[in-house]
Amino acid sequence: MKIFRGFKHPDITPACALTIGNFDGLHRGHQAMLSLLKGEAQQRGVPSCVLTFEPHPRDFFAGLTHNPNLAPARVGTLRDKLCDLAACGVDQTVVLPFDARLANLSPQAFIDTVLLQGLGARYVLVGDDFRFGQRRAGDYSLLDAAGTQQGFDVARMNSYEVHGLRVSSSAVRQALSEGRMLDAARKLGHPYRISGHVVHGRKLGRTLGFKTINQRFAHWKPAASGIFAVLVYGLSAHPLRGVANLGVRPSIDPHDVNGGRVLLETHCLDWPSSLGAEGAYGKIVRVELLHKLHDELKYDGLAALTTGIQKDCHDARAYFEAQPKLS
Repeated sequence: MKIFRGFKHPDITPACALTIGNFDGLHRGHQAMLSLLKGEAQQRGVPSCVLTFEPHPRDFFAGLTHNPNLAPARVGTLRDKLCDLAACGVDQTVVLPFDARLANLSPQAFIDTVLLQGLGARYVLVGDDFRFGQRRAGDYSLLDAAGTQQGFDVARMNSYEVHGLRVSSSAVRQALSEGRMLDAARKLGHPYRISGHVVHGRKLGRTLGFKTINQRFAHWKPAASGIFAVLVYGLSAHPLRGVANLGVRPSIDPHDVNGGRVLLETHCLDWPSSLGAEGAYGKIVRVELLHKLHDELKYDGLAALTTGIQKDCHDARAYFEAQPKLS
């Protein structure tokens, strides 16, 4: 998959079948939409293209109004989004910075400047709740009318439902925030996962006897938080069982090396000896959060923290032992 920052790039194909959205947590509804998009692109002999935004538009308006409550909890990182889009077979993705200039484009200006002049859209597929342009004034009817007048096809996909319930990013966020990991996995089509480079931390875990691999979660407001039983991919030929903390680590000094950022800290229950003590740094790993053990806790001192980690490891092992064995 080709990835472009902005649409003013000489390597962008000057015609495409396009869909537009934030795609935060590429759930089963998104996947069905992308499957339809690929089929339409093949019929027209043009590449399939996703137009997405970074930051999320609601992040932008939260900063503009100094109201952090407007910002949605983030399901995935940009890396996760792009990896998922590539796995779905999308030919190219355009990541458009969402800024004041873009926010102030009228619906018609967005169609002319971005969809037609920028991307050469011949087919545009949107969801049933799609809105665009300044003050979200544009809707499907306006886009469809513009397509008729300006020579591009427009289609709308209805909501995707599982057992009669609409699948949406909001529903995924709610399931994650409530620790319903199996429900989130049903909506996503796979276990909830976070990927990224292993970075250096304070290295406190190894002094306590629980070495961790650390990944930064780029957004300040993750949809999930707490302590989880996890599987780690990318460190050995087989997934490694582990226990992970996703959050701000309330028992740790906020002025540590990671500067109070949201981290995913994972302790592998059985560390591969082939990696050595430092072998994970710089690797890209994927961590699947399978089962929530509890919310983050603030411990009174390192002794209490150590006892808490020991219990989390015990509970994570018990979770894995209780799972059906694959034949």
